[in-house]
Order: sequence, then C-alpha cells, then structure tokens
Amino acid sequence: MATRVRTASGTLKSALHHTHPRPTLRAFGRSSVRPTSSSSSTSKPRQPTKVARSAPIGLLVGGSVLASAIAITQLTGSDDSHHHIEEQSQNAPIKDDRDPSLPRYRLSTIRQHDAHSPEPWVTSSDKVYNITSWVSAHPGGDIILRAAGKSIDPYWEIFSIHKQPHVREILDQYLIGYIDVADLGPDGRPKMEEVEDPFEGDPKRDERLVTLTAKPRNAETPTGEVAREFITERGVFYVRNHMWVPQVDERTADDTHVLTVELPDGEERRYTLRELKTKFPSHRVTAVLQCSGNRRSDMTRQVGHTNGLQWGVGAISNAEWEGVRLADVLADAGLKVASYPSLTQTSPPPSDPQIPDPNTLHIHFHGLEAYSASIPLPKALSPSEDVLLAYGMNGGPLPRDHGFPLRAIVPGTVAARSVKWLSKIRVADEEATSQWQRRDYKCFGPNEGANPDWERAVAIQEMPVTSAVTGVWVGSDVKRVPWMGEKRLLATEEKGEGKKNEGEVALQGYAYSGGGRAIARVDISLDGGNTWDQAELVDDCAGGKCKGSKAWAWTRWRYCGTLPSPPTTRTISSASPSSSAPIQALEDGAEAQNGTEKKIGEKDACTELIVKATDTSYNSQPETHAGIYNVRGNLATAWHRLRVCPKCLQNSTCNSNKNIWSDGAVVYGCGFSREDEKKEER
Repeated sequence: MATRVRTASGTLKSALHHTHPRPTLRAFGRSSVRPTSSSSSTSKPRQPTKVARSAPIGLLVGGSVLASAIAITQLTGSDDSHHHIEEQSQNAPIKDDRDPSLPRYRLSTIRQHDAHSPEPWVTSSDKVYNITSWVSAHPGGDIILRAAGKSIDPYWEIFSIHKQPHVREILDQYLIGYIDVADLGPDGRPKMEEVEDPFEGDPKRDERLVTLTAKPRNAETPTGEVAREFITERGVFYVRNHMWVPQVDERTADDTHVLTVELPDGEERRYTLRELKTKFPSHRVTAVLQCSGNRRSDMTRQVGHTNGLQWGVGAISNAEWEGVRLADVLADAGLKVASYPSLTQTSPPPSDPQIPDPNTLHIHFHGLEAYSASIPLPKALSPSEDVLLAYGMNGGPLPRDHGFPLRAIVPGTVAARSVKWLSKIRVADEEATSQWQRRDYKCFGPNEGANPDWERAVAIQEMPVTSAVTGVWVGSDVKRVPWMGEKRLLATEEKGEGKKNEGEVALQGYAYSGGGRAIARVDISLDGGNTWDQAELVDDCAGGKCKGSKAWAWTRWRYCGTLPSPPTTRTISSASPSSSAPIQALEDGAEAQNGTEKKIGEKDACTELIVKATDTSYNSQPETHAGIYNVRGNLATAWHRLRVCPKCLQNSTCNSNKNIWSDGAVVYGCGFSREDEKKEER
C-alpha cells in the first residue's frame, strides 16, 4: 500500500544524514596525532582569495567525488622500522621553505573545521583549503562536508576525473595556508589516508565502449555502433555517470525500492516499485538520450579549450523505454493545479489561492547517489510530452548503468534531466538547487570566458537540432556497406573499361532534434560546401514501430555519391579561405605567395565531407562552432565535417593504421580523420 507522511514543507534535510546505496566499508585503525606547540595553531583563518561565483565550474563533476559516505581513517604502521623513521622525523628539523605569507595550521586545528563547523576546511598534500564559500556550489551539494576536516587526496586518487589539470586549478583558489611542519612526515606530507573504493561494486561494461573516465565511468558508443541499428544495443548505450552506481538488490527491488513523492504543501506519498508497476498503466516511448556535451571535442578542436569530457559523436543513443506516466503518479499522490498547464502560455492567476499555478512549479528528481535535476511542471503533466518513470529498456529491465531500478525519462530534453536511480520526486516553486541544475548544463556567449554568469544563464532543457557522420566507406571499401545490398546505387565499373570507380563514397549517420521535432532534411556536401545533395532518410518508424506522441527518436540517414576529382593546382589569394572551400594541401608543405598557383600532389589533395540537418520547425545547424562557443562546450551542434584524401582511394587494402578509421572489425575507409581540423589551420 502506498503510504502518506506529513512533513514540514521546505524543511532542509541535510545530505549528511541521507543513506545512499553504496559499497560496504571496512574499518581501518586510527593512529593518534600528537600535537606540538605551534603559534600558528590558533591563528585566525585566512580567508580564501575572492573569486567569481562561477569559479567552481571546473569541479562540475569532480566535486561529486565526495558524495560517498566513506569512513576515512589513518593507517598505522606496525614494524619497528616505521617507528624508527617516525622518531627520526620528529627529532630532525624539517625545513619550511613554503610561502611565508600564508599561516601554518596543526592537524588538530584542521579537524575542528569538520562538517559541523561554520567554516569547513579540507587538505590536499601539505595545503589547507577553506571551502566555506564553495559548499553551496559543490556538485554534490552539502555532501562535500563528509571530507571536511580531513584530506581530499584519497578521494581524488579514486575518482580518475580529478586528474584533469583544471580541477586542481579551481581548488587552489581556496588555499588559505599550509599544514604545520610538526605534522608532516619526512616526505613533506601528512600520513597517508585511505578510503574504500566506492566503485568496486560497479557493473561490468561492454568492452566495445569507448571509455573517457573509469571512475566514475563515462563512455561513449563506439562510432561504428552509433546508429548502426535504430535501437541502440543495451551493452553499447553510452554511459554518463557522475558518481558510482548504487547497489540495489535485483531480487528484492520490487518490494524494497521506494519512490517518495513530495507535494508543494509538504505532504508525501510513497510507492514501492511493485506498486508503480501494478497500480498504473504501462506505457512505452521510443526516445533518444543525448548528453549536452556530445561532440564537445569538435568545439574544442575548432575553437578552443572547453571544460568537460571530450565526447565524440557517440554520447547519444536511442532506446525503447517502458514505465508509467509521471502525470498519473502525481495525480494519484494528490497534486492539484489551478488549470491544465500549457507549455507555451502562462495560465491566468488561480481563483483559489490554495491551488498553485502549474506554470510556476517545477518537478525535482533525486537519485540514490545524490544527483538531482528538475524540469518545469507543465512538461511533466502534459500527456503529449510522454514523461515516464521508467523501469524497462529495450524489452528488459533497466541495466544498472542506466538507472536500475527506476529512472526518469524526459523525451526531447537533455539527458541530464532524465535522472537515474530515482528515489524521490518533489514538486517545488523553484528549480532544483543542485549543482547540476544551477551551475552546470548551461550555455554562454562566446565572449564570457572562464567565469561566466551562471545565475543569468538558462538551464538547458530541450535539445537543438544536430547530426553526425558515423560511417564512411571510400573506393573499394564501398562494397563493405551492410545496407547497400541489391539496391546499390553506385556503379562499380566504368562502362567499356571494367575499371573500378575509385571515387565512390558511402556515408551513414544520425540526425536528431529535441522537443519532439522531426527531421525534415539532411544535406550532404562532398566538396566542402560548394555543392549540396540530400541524404536518404531511413523510415525506421514505419508501421507504428516508434512509441510515443512525438518524434522522440533519432532519424538515421544514408548517402551514396562520388568524390570530386582531386585538383592539381591551387590559387593563393590575399583573402582568407572560405569556410566552404575544399581542403587542399600544398605539396611537401611548401608555402605559396598570394595570387600565385602552386602545384598540388594528387596524393595529398583532400576534400571535405559535410552533413547538416534541418528539423520540421526549420531549425538548422550553425555552420561553425565559433558563434556558439561556450566555455563548457555544451550543445556543440555545428555542421559535422570530415576530410577524405585521395591516398585512401589508392590503398584498397587500408593496411596502414595511420590512414584507417575503424571500430573493431569494421573498416569505414582510410586516408581521412574523423573530424575536420581547426578552421585556423586551413
């Protein structure tokens, strides 16, 4: 039976007291630290250097490292040699040549600045950081306080994402001093601490996934598998985790996993997973999930540095989801609104002040591992938006990496709002206050630099139109195209000569637009944008195969054509080369003077392949990333570009690793790179 519990509306429940499924922790012995006199132990804390509110952006995911309820202890030595070294270190003076302008703090003082202190501190190596002003912007919220008063290093050793240089740069902005030499060992560091690896219980992953970070696991679908099939195989569906994967017993989850729904007045309703499955009608939706950072590496390469995982074209996948409508659950929980919500218009003020205007409310999703995000309430309540509480994927239960036992599915919206391992839903009068809603998954102007105004920027919801090439076959490799079959459109021999047409090219890829907008057209250029043609759109939804009210799935496309003949000369002009001009290399890298012609070696001449998509609202992709550049590298949706060079056509065996684009046993061609180079290098 679902149960009701009355709580005080708006009561803050500290993350310190939440219990999240996590690995069982072993206890380590604690060695005492004998304080010695130090005039700096009671020094007034030096405040951290004042930084912009947006400074913590570099720790968007990194800060969530501290979201574990991990007990950290200091290891004790047991052998005589250890005690001998310790005695020597206590007796021998340690030279302190660190910045004299910063105070020194004893470990006993640092421990006082724990989770209950108004000024929490952490240490790293021999440095001390005051994270007071950072806690509210931390990706894991208050959970960072679990490390307060102790060293942050053991956590960062486990979470591989912290190896990125910009993460350390952000932490250094909160430096207030150093650990007193009396508490340092011969190596100039305090005694090493250990924490148990919370990732030990993570599921095994398909070896085909392209891993960007191991802890937490972030991995994209290999290019050869992206859009190979309309429905992405569960094993190669891209993985985007901010922390470890919660451990929920699959055998008992139906009865032990509980979803809590909190209404605006503070009243709560709880449902077991079994109740959700049996009490409400089941629905299926065929929908894409796409990370906001998909193709971020394109933006980095073409414009400049971006913060975040450098995804290629594989941070997107398509699946059939099964679950119950969120609107049905909210209605059963007792949610009442003044009028039926509209996604485009604001409702008139309600006549009953006790019944809220739905257009002023938001749905907060909370995961077991402390992640949270929100969407506008009208999105959740509209039957045509198909928002699900999903427990199934591609005909089976949710895999652990993808939210088992329960997750939100918000079609047409950035995947960051489809919260996994769902444990609580809250209806509130503001957006979620988490890092992932307020200080991540936003975009900025190209001029805003490393410290953008997070408060002014709007959180990403619906995704813009995008497309990408995921397969290329050139020359004799065209025969490898799996979908060509008997309907092959290209001639393999020239009439009367019996010679293979080495200029053949076959492409495939995906196009997608958020908000349920279908793809109207995919344009292809084989010569850098000088001429265009249209790709064939694959009708995967024919016969009602796609579930849902709108076009939530991607559109796969195919194209067959002939590459342009390689030029033999190139005129060098004083004007900057057009962004649509074919890429052509000067022989031996020689430079030419303006207004002169330079002979081009045929083997070095290249051409540029371009794909761009237009949706049914006639939204189209921007030509370059320059105009949409943002420091976070989000929504990298410019035309997708590849280079193809004649040397590929001359090497039908494609036996040179340098010239092969392949994934596993599938070879897509050779002599070209996955994406075009930076515009400045043309």
